[in-house]
Amino acid sequence: MQNQRVELAVFIVALVAVVLAVATLARRFGTSAPLLLTVVGIIVGYLPGMPLIEVDREIVMLGLLPPLLYSAAIRTSLIDLKATIRGIGLLSVGLVIFTAVGVGIAVWALLGVPLPLAIAFGGVVAPPDAVAATAVAKRIGLPRQLVTLLEAESLFNDATALVIVRMGLVALGASVTVWDVSSQFLWAAGGGIAIGTAAAYLIGLVRRRITHTVTDTALSFLCPWLAYLPAEEVHASGVLSVVTAGVLLGHKSMYFQTAQSRIAERVNWATIQFVLENAVFLIIGLQAHAIVQGVADIGWARVGYISVLVLLVVILLRPLWIFTTMLVWRSKQWPWSTTAKVAAITSWAGMRGVVTIAAAFTLPTDAPERDLLVLLALVVTAGTLLIQGYSLPWLARALDLRGEDPREDALQVATVLERSLGAGEARLDALVDSETPASVVASLHEASKRRRDAAWERLGTEADIESDSDAYVRLRKEMIVAERAKILSIRDNGQASSDVLDKVFGVMDIEESMLTGFAERTPLGLSLIHISEPTRPY
Repeated sequence: MQNQRVELAVFIVALVAVVLAVATLARRFGTSAPLLLTVVGIIVGYLPGMPLIEVDREIVMLGLLPPLLYSAAIRTSLIDLKATIRGIGLLSVGLVIFTAVGVGIAVWALLGVPLPLAIAFGGVVAPPDAVAATAVAKRIGLPRQLVTLLEAESLFNDATALVIVRMGLVALGASVTVWDVSSQFLWAAGGGIAIGTAAAYLIGLVRRRITHTVTDTALSFLCPWLAYLPAEEVHASGVLSVVTAGVLLGHKSMYFQTAQSRIAERVNWATIQFVLENAVFLIIGLQAHAIVQGVADIGWARVGYISVLVLLVVILLRPLWIFTTMLVWRSKQWPWSTTAKVAAITSWAGMRGVVTIAAAFTLPTDAPERDLLVLLALVVTAGTLLIQGYSLPWLARALDLRGEDPREDALQVATVLERSLGAGEARLDALVDSETPASVVASLHEASKRRRDAAWERLGTEADIESDSDAYVRLRKEMIVAERAKILSIRDNGQASSDVLDKVFGVMDIEESMLTGFAERTPLGLSLIHISEPTRPY
């Protein structure tokens, strides 16, 4: 028992170490980390002395899926979801059903397995993975609305697919009517959304009363399971429950969380998401050896042509559905030529992921051709990741489909900031009385002016010319280096208490993280950084 615990600990440490190393290499060489991790996992799984890796589906469905869904949902805009609701419905429900039925008929014809089992397998391979598609989409700079559509599709399509799998397996042992399927789907969807809404409301009530940042962040770690487990207990969709709760909590976070809590939650969940979403693709690759070995007694010629045919069916059904329904779901913001390009990219962004592998292991162990079906799920997952994942950037370049102009984003930021500053200054004027120090009022108005100037300044500055704001950031960062060196000297000489130094370092770290973070996350680049007065140490 002791040896098993040690081996498990070593495996987890090695897993995370490989994830960090490969993800770092992927960023350095400009490739997709999920795709590279899948390849590395397959290679490592076949190394001499490497044990066969089989991950229990419950670990994925209960341990990995809820936090992954939640981390994506809290960053998903409810407003953007409403704007793309038609496309989400057609992709997350219509396309999943269409793919499940199409693949099911193909598998039924090729393998001769019972049709309900074939449809269940169709549900297994139907839902694309959120991480793989959006990781590539964001890296190559696709339009924001398209990225939102792909993210939203992948958040909601798992629920449809898992209901299809469940109903297909139920139909193996009993006759199932259209009413049974419809009512089960409605209960899964409606119940999941209702429970997720209730969970978000109750969690929000609790979090309104929590002002301690660490406590609030710790509570957020429970949120995925507080939504997922009750829904699964009543056979509703835990996936939809988690997504609904996450979207609502993210949308309402400004009302019940402090600024410190929002920052802490964002950083912590970004770390969790990074580790988990990359680990699952490494795990997919590691399982390849065990899955392939399970069909060793089947003729490889038969396995080969069936695998190729099923993979082709899965890949081709998506563009068939999307181009057919293009007239229905096309965005009014795009002209016809752009809509066709968006449809092409969306059609090719169908990479499968961990849910497909996990759902494949739910197939009964005594089901006909079960080992082959599990292998086919792996082929579809690995095949779409490698074929579509690595060719998607090329397709985007060939179609010349690009994201929003950074200058247009900068204009919107400046416009929004202008309106918000006007509201802030109006509130300041309402609060000022005869006892308010004139120097304080002047300082606040000056700070607003600098924020306004910094926002509009970006629009009039050439890309290769350093703006005043950029110069401020560059010089301020150099000053911080010198300031930190002096404080370290004070610490080493024992000239101040550790509590005082911790506060000074904390303030300095916050300012430096703002200097760096805004450069990476805002279309204004670094120009927003000097909007605040330099923070004074305690």
